[in-house]
Amino acid sequence: MSEKNRSNPRIAYEMSSARAKLQPPGGKPLIVHVVVNIEYWQFDQPMPRTIVVPPHGRSHIPDIANFSWSEYGNRAGMPRLLKALGERKLQASASINASVLEVYPDLARAVRDAGWEFVGHGIHQRSLGTESDERGLIQGSLGMLEAFTGKRPRGWMSPGWSETFDTPDLLKEAGIEYVYQWVIDDLPAWLETKHGRLISLPYGLELNDSVVYAIEKHSSAEMKLRVEQTVRTFEREIARERQPRVLTLPLHPHLTGVPHRIGYFCDILDMLLARGDTVFMVGRQIADWYLGECKRLGTA
Repeated sequence: MSEKNRSNPRIAYEMSSARAKLQPPGGKPLIVHVVVNIEYWQFDQPMPRTIVVPPHGRSHIPDIANFSWSEYGNRAGMPRLLKALGERKLQASASINASVLEVYPDLARAVRDAGWEFVGHGIHQRSLGTESDERGLIQGSLGMLEAFTGKRPRGWMSPGWSETFDTPDLLKEAGIEYVYQWVIDDLPAWLETKHGRLISLPYGLELNDSVVYAIEKHSSAEMKLRVEQTVRTFEREIARERQPRVLTLPLHPHLTGVPHRIGYFCDILDMLLARGDTVFMVGRQIADWYLGECKRLGTA
């Protein structure tokens, strides 16, 4: 297919029903991926998102109400998420602003001690399109995470799904192996760059707590309902197509970690754990599984 006839320049179009058959990891076709986005909203900058409309429609700095929305998540929401996952012996992928290491050091250490995977998420919660040195920001954020964890991050999730036309090329150049921000399929796919291919891991818009609660403003029970209905659909598709599915749960501590929602999240985890066909994996495990399957199929 010529470049001008492609729907996008990075990932070749393919109907999910026509994809080569992948063998599920450990025979478990429902792959669950919990992603917790841990961010620092800069106190002296406009907030990335708001829950409280500024008086008279005029934004102001400092924006105490909306800053506190995020700050509460990092103070009170994160302990709840760590507890909910830790009690069930589950780990998450931590999509983390590198500045969190400095401004919330106790939180960063708790995530590291819990064994979560650290995923690059910029330095601050700010769109890549606003950065004057995107290459330097990517390299700097990965370097900070590597110094803190002792491991170079293999994955990347851009703040707010943001990319420039150069982002995938710069990420591959920096050693990134897989990205989260292309929400196009329920299975991984190959993404092309100037320096070789990246794996695009399934992420989520419809099951993203930021969309469900902050944008669409649904009730606290909505996420549980959507997960239940998603699983019902995946059950039918897995049986019909003999093809695994990745169920990604993208979360934020200031949204899912609040008292009136954390119980529903625990219910979701328990429902998924009670099934015989689920396996919980972090990003690197899903990427390694997919790469192995592509090698088996000769498509790596």
